[in-house]
Amino acid sequence: MFERARRLLQFITTGIILAIAAVVCFVLWDYYTAAPWTRNGQVRVQVADIAPRVSGQIIDIKVRDNQFVHAGDILYDIDPFDFKVNVASATAVVNERQAEMVLKATQEYRRNNLTDAAASREEKQVYQATAEVAKAQYAAAMAALSQANINLDRTHVRSTVTGYVTNLIMRVGDYATTAKANIQVIDASSYWVDGYFEETKIRSIHIGDRARMDLMGYRQPMWGHVTSITRGIATPNATPSTQGLPSVDPVYTWVRLAQRIPVRVQIDSIPPGTQFAAGMTTTVTIVGSKGKRAHDSLTEALNRLRDALMGGTGGSGQRY
Repeated sequence: MFERARRLLQFITTGIILAIAAVVCFVLWDYYTAAPWTRNGQVRVQVADIAPRVSGQIIDIKVRDNQFVHAGDILYDIDPFDFKVNVASATAVVNERQAEMVLKATQEYRRNNLTDAAASREEKQVYQATAEVAKAQYAAAMAALSQANINLDRTHVRSTVTGYVTNLIMRVGDYATTAKANIQVIDASSYWVDGYFEETKIRSIHIGDRARMDLMGYRQPMWGHVTSITRGIATPNATPSTQGLPSVDPVYTWVRLAQRIPVRVQIDSIPPGTQFAAGMTTTVTIVGSKGKRAHDSLTEALNRLRDALMGGTGGSGQRY
């Protein structure tokens, strides 16, 4: 009797242990393969490539590498001598055109006050047209002066965004060329995170979902929300070969790795003291309203496990 009870207790204990192990395995499987999270996340940022709008030699650099600047701050100066000469020349032309315009207007006024016997109607029309031409030439000279003044002001190259000067390698004496970027400023207001999720997890991610982001080296997480999901990634099989035919890579018939789809997450809060930089690695986790990792319902999880056991999609692989 005692031996039978001992055997029954062993069976019950073994069954409980197996049940607990099965539950633990199921939870771990759901945690690592089904829940929408990824260690493959990266901090991204927009960078303004600032190019001068006039050409010339750089005579002064106002900033240093990694310095914080505001939009409109001067980054460096281009030699203004030639542009000051252009302004002086344009000013002289304006004065000349103005004097000529006044003269032509006076001549027109005098002819218009004469009788038809002293000045024919045709002569009056000629003087009127000459005055209009002089007025147009004065307007053109004023426009050229305005352009010369603008070009002089453009010798002060300014930041177009508020942020951080990055990778500053220019030096005094370098030649700045119009429309050729030579200084970069990180837009401090444009940081976001790209989380590269397996395609098997994309169906559980929705626009507006809350996201937790854990940077490597920091204990406190960042928080944000999903703003978009990429609609397409590059396809190696679409690359043409030397003959123009599609170059198709061989695919294993047993298992196929899931593609990684970029999910864009807007950052809502950053812990104080975080040294933030584009390119940092982060773990991205889609969470519920209470900050816990988002999971499917038990029924959906069991159905997914059944599909995986029957040969459907499970984890990062796909069976055929």
